Amino acid sequence: MLSKSPKLRAVLFRCAQSIPVVIGVVIISFLLTRALPGDPAVYFAGVAADEASIEQTRIEMGLDKPLVQQFFVYVGDLLRGDLGQSLSSGQAVATDLANRLPASLELTLTALILACAIAIPLGILAATRPGTWVDHLCRVVVTAGVSLPTFFTGILLIYIFYYLLGIAPSPLGRLDFIYLDPDHVTGFYLIDAALMGDWETWRGAAKQLMLPAITLALFTLAPIARMTRASMLTALSSDFIRTARAAGLSSRKVLYGYALRNALLPVVTTLGMVFSFALGANVLVEKVFAWPGIGSYAVEALVVSDYAAVQGFVLAMALLFVALNLVIDLLYAVIDPRIGFTAQ
Repeated sequence: MLSKSPKLRAVLFRCAQSIPVVIGVVIISFLLTRALPGDPAVYFAGVAADEASIEQTRIEMGLDKPLVQQFFVYVGDLLRGDLGQSLSSGQAVATDLANRLPASLELTLTALILACAIAIPLGILAATRPGTWVDHLCRVVVTAGVSLPTFFTGILLIYIFYYLLGIAPSPLGRLDFIYLDPDHVTGFYLIDAALMGDWETWRGAAKQLMLPAITLALFTLAPIARMTRASMLTALSSDFIRTARAAGLSSRKVLYGYALRNALLPVVTTLGMVFSFALGANVLVEKVFAWPGIGSYAVEALVVSDYAAVQGFVLAMALLFVALNLVIDLLYAVIDPRIGFTAQ
């Protein structure tokens, strides 16, 4: 039966291991939001509000209750699937996250695909030609990519491709004003437009996505290329590679069939770390390109001490990271079957 499958048991076991992490995130995010400077009741009551109005606002927001009682109310709402209501947007936090998270995921995933398309081949070339100009080019690219701040790279790309050359659309969100948003299916404009068969909107969304994705990709390709090069160098110097070459296998088979596959495990680990970092740190890219993602949403919520929005953002990111770690564990077993699926 399916329930007795060792693979399924291992997946369920690793999901269960993530429960304490999520509980810890809930507790820490609740305490840290309450430690934010400022009083949200004062902000939302308005600059002309008197003490009575501020107190009334505090009661309406539930901030007059003891901290422990506020926490249990928050946990009770979470168990019912209620993340609360954002005071700054006036909508449910779950609705805000559902609207904004796909934008950040689409940007981050596109940037990661672009980074991998450049970084992995570059790392392989550098490892197979150590000390040559290719190796030095790899070092220059990764150093430049990690050294340039994302906001500077974004502004520079806007200046060149939008202002000087005029070949890029205006950096104002996910779609130019001449297009209509595609019907919401996944929240990914490229996928939704393709599902509708609206290729004109698809091209518009792709053009709008390119500059912010390139900006983020230039920043994320550095650790991927560096890890690919280091892992390939280690694999190529291993005994099993020398044995494979002595057995008369072709260079292509040795490089891609043996060396690259064994070097992929640390690269996959790096990809997971880079994705997690990029998803949480792309707020500068979102600000430069007016991208309506989850990072800018969190910053706006922090400025006004919007507790529900901040807690919802932190919880959503924690669940994403838990899911990402599970996917990485599964990829390990696919890349190297010796790891297997074991629930210990």
